[in-house]
Amino acid sequence: MKDFLSIADLDAPSLRHLLDLAADFKRRRGQGAIETSLAGKTLALVFQKPSLRTRVSFEVAMSELGGTSLYLSPQEIQLGERESVADAARVLSRYVHGIVARTFRHEDVVELAAAASVPVINGLSDFEHPCQILADLMTLREHLGTLEGRTLAYVGDGNNVATSLMLAAPLAGLGLRVATPLGYEPAEEVSRMALQRAEQNSVEMRLLNDPCAAVRDVDAVYTDAWFSMGQEGERELRRPAFAPFQINRELLGVARAGAVVLHCLPAHRGEEISDEVLDGPQSVVLDQAENRLHAQKAVLSALFDGAGA
Repeated sequence: MKDFLSIADLDAPSLRHLLDLAADFKRRRGQGAIETSLAGKTLALVFQKPSLRTRVSFEVAMSELGGTSLYLSPQEIQLGERESVADAARVLSRYVHGIVARTFRHEDVVELAAAASVPVINGLSDFEHPCQILADLMTLREHLGTLEGRTLAYVGDGNNVATSLMLAAPLAGLGLRVATPLGYEPAEEVSRMALQRAEQNSVEMRLLNDPCAAVRDVDAVYTDAWFSMGQEGERELRRPAFAPFQINRELLGVARAGAVVLHCLPAHRGEEISDEVLDGPQSVVLDQAENRLHAQKAVLSALFDGAGA
């Protein structure tokens, strides 16, 4: 693949390959291995939204693979305002070897990739968050031993994280139940594609509006913020509808004993997740955050070093 814009860009073998590659990078880092595969490569980080994990993980990943990175803030580039997305893509392609875009509009990522002559990676858009989901699946595989035959419940907003999870889980053999309040379900086209993928791979895929039904007897529970960046004005409007979807001790008690808890962070403590769960023994959110680094290395290596499936 030239770009990594969506989980839909992957098939089952390429997804497994990226997860294996990420695990190998994590093992080698733990052994103190020195990587030089991306020496002489430069990565541009084009961000319209602030970031902790995405920016740091990509910058550290490039550094540890022997390359360099260049961060372009919203004020510096003003993507689509100061100059067109296509012009920015063509200019950057003359300077750097790859682009990570973190944008409000998924269409901007797609336009960047269409105009750029170098690989473009979706670091987050309003439609998908594919790099996050690679780290999520990596974390689940570490803690559950395998993804095949396991079941994950995602509880909360039908947002970009839910979209990428729905497209990825069937490829990994992972059953998925998505529970959202009425009116906050994932996009219909995403649901259709995800259900089709689940049928083709013979795995569970359920779309629900009952958090208890979703969480019952699952191996893992995942939640995210009830509102995304740019939706802060909807916070009070959403709160009553989402309150029953909080991951707390009571809801977690419906899952299997020892079920792990994921959150892609940043967390709004006391809203989508309680402190006792986020900081509790079943939480794997810090492993999940760390694994962004290793998953990012896998994507960069696959795109720039020919290590892709």
